[in-house]
Amino acid sequence: MSSINLKAPRSGVPPRAMTVFGALALATILAGSTAPTPLYRLYQEQWGFPHVTLTLIFAVYALSLLAALLTVGSLSDHVGRRPVIFASLVTSALAMWIFVHAGSPEALIAARIVQGFSAGAAASTIGAALMDADRARGPLINSVAPFSGMTVGALGASALASFAPAPTQLVFLILLGAFAVLSVAVWWMPETGMRRPGAWASLPPHILVPPHAKGPLLAITPVNVAAWSFGGFYLSLVPSLVRATTGLTSPLVGGVVVATLTLSAAGAVLLFRGWAPDRNLATGAWALILGVATTLLGAQLSLVPLMMAGAVFSGAGLGASFFGASRTIMPLAGPRERAGLLAAFYVQCYLAFSLPAILAGLATPHLGLTATAQIYGAAVILLATVSLVATRVLRPATARG
Repeated sequence: MSSINLKAPRSGVPPRAMTVFGALALATILAGSTAPTPLYRLYQEQWGFPHVTLTLIFAVYALSLLAALLTVGSLSDHVGRRPVIFASLVTSALAMWIFVHAGSPEALIAARIVQGFSAGAAASTIGAALMDADRARGPLINSVAPFSGMTVGALGASALASFAPAPTQLVFLILLGAFAVLSVAVWWMPETGMRRPGAWASLPPHILVPPHAKGPLLAITPVNVAAWSFGGFYLSLVPSLVRATTGLTSPLVGGVVVATLTLSAAGAVLLFRGWAPDRNLATGAWALILGVATTLLGAQLSLVPLMMAGAVFSGAGLGASFFGASRTIMPLAGPRERAGLLAAFYVQCYLAFSLPAILAGLATPHLGLTATAQIYGAAVILLATVSLVATRVLRPATARG
């Protein structure tokens, strides 16, 4: 079977239309991923489940996302970008429908599993489509769109929960409508990928890293793991930590905490976009160290402004390191390798995002939320410090990115 490169649909829409659509779709999917975070306290009050169940609800999302990356992560390299994007948008809509009708923690777990799989399929596929359409700005858009979507999702859900009716349903109804529109609009977008044999053979779990990308991927691993492990902890348990240490119970608290982190991450990407990748990685590591230390000090002193300052620094570290990592590895893949390499990169991100947070959730009933946060933060600071050394040692590899 010969390769077919579909550059544009019959409507004559230019290939770069996929850039705008991809950014919107990626941001909307990530908005859906953070929308439940400010609502967890409401669910806990309604159904009375413990912190370990909350961590499980968070963790199944990341684990399902990883399953998608390992199976369908490179599928669009064979069948084209649009069919996989369409399937991920429809699956995201299904997750929103489950959230709307959720009546138990088990329903939330089911919704997060469906949502995680759709996000995993979308992350590598839309990321590859953005690189197809605009190789120069693809890494920037791939870094800004997720953080922007996460900010909107967290703030929007918390605001609706505080001031609108149906606090645990309205945000998901709005997102359901958005996914319905996007799933129709995708067929008006240009097909930027290629069709080639091997679709079925690509489905068994695997990680595809081209040989020339292994060195740069190794170089960015320490700081990438440090950033995403703290990001996972922040999104899963820090809103509860803020409530426990300050006594503030409004859903806006959780939304503002998450939004501060993600908005700062998006701002750092835009602010540092002209820097070399290795400089972004080093800056990200330093910002993480400062941010985690400030956050923990704020929790210890029960000072919300200090915790918010820590969120700003930590978010800047997450954004700078993620953008530096993206700029290091994403340009290294050819058109037939992009989705596969992005899937491998996101596997690393979400393993760091989920597994430490699961351990923290298991430790919380025994150690307490504050003590768990202190230990977790110390581990992230240590890893970020190690990453500074690793970045210098492996700087030739990152420079090749």
